[in-house]
Amino acid sequence: MAKLNFGGVEETVVTREEFTIEHAREVLKDETIAVIGYGVQGPGQSLNLRDNGMKVIVGQRQGKTYDKAVADGWVPGETLFSIDEACSRATIIMCLLSDAAVISQWQVIKSHLSAGKALYFSHGFAITWSDRTGVVPPADVDVIMVAPKGSGATVRSHFLEGRGINASFAVQQDATGRALDRTLALGIGIGSGYLFETTFTREAVSDLTGERGALMGAIQGLFLAQYETLREHGHTPSEAFNETVEELTQSLMPLIAAKGMDWMYANCSTTAQRGALDWMTPFHDAIKPVMERLYDSVKSGHEAQIAIDANSAPDYRDRLNNELRQMRESELWRTAETVRQLRPDAK
Repeated sequence: MAKLNFGGVEETVVTREEFTIEHAREVLKDETIAVIGYGVQGPGQSLNLRDNGMKVIVGQRQGKTYDKAVADGWVPGETLFSIDEACSRATIIMCLLSDAAVISQWQVIKSHLSAGKALYFSHGFAITWSDRTGVVPPADVDVIMVAPKGSGATVRSHFLEGRGINASFAVQQDATGRALDRTLALGIGIGSGYLFETTFTREAVSDLTGERGALMGAIQGLFLAQYETLREHGHTPSEAFNETVEELTQSLMPLIAAKGMDWMYANCSTTAQRGALDWMTPFHDAIKPVMERLYDSVKSGHEAQIAIDANSAPDYRDRLNNELRQMRESELWRTAETVRQLRPDAK
């Protein structure tokens, strides 16, 4: 593991050049890896592990997601089982269920956590807020995590493109003395480009803050506020959308991803540069108190409890779909449908 300088702070990083896929296969050669849950992260991680030559099985309840697993080549009775059966066959149980499903299936999973096994997560939620989830593993198993910094679809697409998505890793409990090797081997096996060290708590708190903040919640709020302002002052839907979303996602974000915010600024007009530099501080000052409230709400466990309560409700899926439908049918995102069709690569 190497120490790299991130903006003046040293952090531990593991690359697939130093922890090779061949070494990962050697570490996991006697392991049976059960991927529990085939929803968001399950397909990408399980398929990448399978393609990398690891012994992988899938545990999934009957339904549409089970059928998707079959369509992806998992064979019922051979590599595809019930959650209970898959856990019983595994030496490493990769718990990739939703947070609510982890709670509901915990007793089944726990019943198969015999000494020496490893319990793997891709999110620190269940362990960090164990007082709320009830997820407390026995002391004689490894408790480990690899958390890809992207969706399961991206984990898979980057792998198929020969790239790797970055991921964090953590060892919460090392009962066997092999927990770290198991963690890094799984991280490389699922296709990580590089892995950076964290803890279950830091990952859970930063993840929930990020999702509710810049990555999802704040960006939708920002899009909507600017779009509404332009529309209310007489701008057309196409103009408001292009100046709010399209230019950001199709032009500016790739520049930021390539070389950073300053490089993006340098490749815009001097008028844009001046305005951006003048207005970034008022936006920062307005948003920072909201981010502080959000962080406090996450760190206290309040956001975890909201998620547990909402996702455990009998009508959870219907309510979620209704909220997503309202977003989808808003003028902002109906305009997006037309704009996307006009992109040259869409023809």
